[in-house]
Formats: sequence, C-alpha cells, structure tokens
Amino acid sequence: MLKQLISLVLVGLIINLTFYTSANANDLNPKEAKFAQKVKAEVEKLGIGKESQVKVKLKDGVEIKGYISQINEDSFVVVDEKTGNQTEVSYPQATQIKGNNLSTGTKIAIGVGIVLGIFVLFGILQSSN
Repeated sequence: MLKQLISLVLVGLIINLTFYTSANANDLNPKEAKFAQKVKAEVEKLGIGKESQVKVKLKDGVEIKGYISQINEDSFVVVDEKTGNQTEVSYPQATQIKGNNLSTGTKIAIGVGIVLGIFVLFGILQSSN
C-alpha cells in the first residue's frame, strides 16, 4: 500500500513537471509586446555602425543620441559619439526611436533623381532659347 502511494505521488510529480510553464513577472501586455517588436524591427532596419544615427526616448523621459553599435535579442546598444558612453536599451524600455540611415538603394535613387532633374532643367532652358 505504501509503495503504491509513493508511486502515485511520484507519477503525479512527473506529470506536473512535464506540463510546467514558468510565469515571468516582467511579461509585457500584448500592446507593449507588439510595440517592442516594432522597435526591434526598426533597429534591425537601421543596422549597426556609425552611419546608424538614432535618437531614442525612454519610458523614464531620458533621451539618448548616438549610433547603434550592437543589436541583441532583447536589447540594443547606443554609443554616444562625443563621450563614447555605451547605453544598453531594452526594446520595451524605448517609447520612440528616430533614425536616419538610408539604404544604398535609396541613396542611388536619390542621386539618379537629382541627375535626371538637372537634365530636365537644362532641357527646358535650352528649348526656351
């Protein structure tokens, strides 16, 4: 009888551990999680390096300016060019991120547009004379 009782308790514990899921106290609500994913996507789009200039506003009102030096799964690192200070920012901590990194394709398109604009302008000036 005692062996059966111990066996049942052990089986119950094994089943309990099998279906165990942890609950993190820092879990985000769905709206915050969705916004954090948007921030992460924006950071990944900007990339890393000195040309990836950003201005990040945090939930506590602090504003960080610099470039993205590292992108992690849960955070990214912003380096202030003047001081060299590195600040690790978790995605849920950011409330706003502004960056100015144009892709190579966008830079080429802008250059081609300017050149075409100049040719059109010269064409109009030549035809009016």
